Amino acid sequence: MDHEIYMQRCLELAANGLRAAMPNPCVGSVLVHEGRIIGEGYTSAYGGPHGEVNCFNSVKEQDRHHIPHATLYVSLEPCSHYGKTPPCCDLIIQQQIPNIVIGTTDPHEKVAGEGIRRLREAGKNVIVGVLEKECREFNRRFFTFHEKKRPYIILKWAETADGYIAPPTEKRENTEKKPYWITGPYARQLVHKWRSEEMAILAGTQTVIDDNPQLDVRDWTGLNPVRIILDRNGRISNRYAVKNLKIKSIFLTEVTGLSNLENLEYENISFDENIATTIANVLYHRTIQSVIVEGGQQTLQLFIDAGLWDEARIFKGKSVFNGGTKAPSLTGAPTKKLSIAEDELLIFRNYG
Repeated sequence: MDHEIYMQRCLELAANGLRAAMPNPCVGSVLVHEGRIIGEGYTSAYGGPHGEVNCFNSVKEQDRHHIPHATLYVSLEPCSHYGKTPPCCDLIIQQQIPNIVIGTTDPHEKVAGEGIRRLREAGKNVIVGVLEKECREFNRRFFTFHEKKRPYIILKWAETADGYIAPPTEKRENTEKKPYWITGPYARQLVHKWRSEEMAILAGTQTVIDDNPQLDVRDWTGLNPVRIILDRNGRISNRYAVKNLKIKSIFLTEVTGLSNLENLEYENISFDENIATTIANVLYHRTIQSVIVEGGQQTLQLFIDAGLWDEARIFKGKSVFNGGTKAPSLTGAPTKKLSIAEDELLIFRNYG
């Protein structure tokens, strides 16, 4: 069906701007006249033009007279309110577009069907729900944030063939704090790509002390996520990379009286049995739409036990530790299995 073909193209376009658009959704838009695409666009970096605006702006001068006779495809309901940009509904009405095909409604409280209503009241023919499942899946971080009032949470770890994420203490090198690699270079590069796709990355105290990770995207091109560090008792000193002030870092702690610096903030929380929910609430109120949790066993298990996660991405290497720190316990079957060079990647989804 043609509607589905053009909506799929909207999703392909949107993939070009997903991370940069956050915390906005990235929307793809296609303008079609008599079976020919005359305009395409996707949402610019946060604060810039939305997908519909870029789509209209891409139409060549010789095709602009076709606009009032074209069909506009858009993967998410056009916005109907003023934010950093004017409402896309107004532009669509102004351009006299007769037919609009929408992938799915927008869950944002300032839109939530209002855009569709305004278009229909203006006499437009509006079709909603084309590739709806795919459109929701594409912007799943945005939908989770607005519908569940928390960030989209991804758990990630690497474990050995015998189920350990760290070797016994006596086998760790004591001279230099650095990670003990379980996976190969291709898997590690993929992790840096994943980091570039999320707004934040979270690690616990012991992971920082044991590995001194940088938690950046140095092996990929893209934006560094905000570093969220759990440091209940203030054990992480300035010599650790997560305090280098190069990337914004937020320390969640019970220690009071700490002074914020540029790119380094402290927030007091209670490290009680509801800590996973507390962390999610802190990130939500800071408008952090997604987080990848790369903590140790204890931190990861907190989110698993609370049922507070959306994806788990688990690498299984071929090495064997015969002891050490056991991998987190996650029940259920993976939705996907992939080979990343010599490593295996298991993807789990939590649809609860």
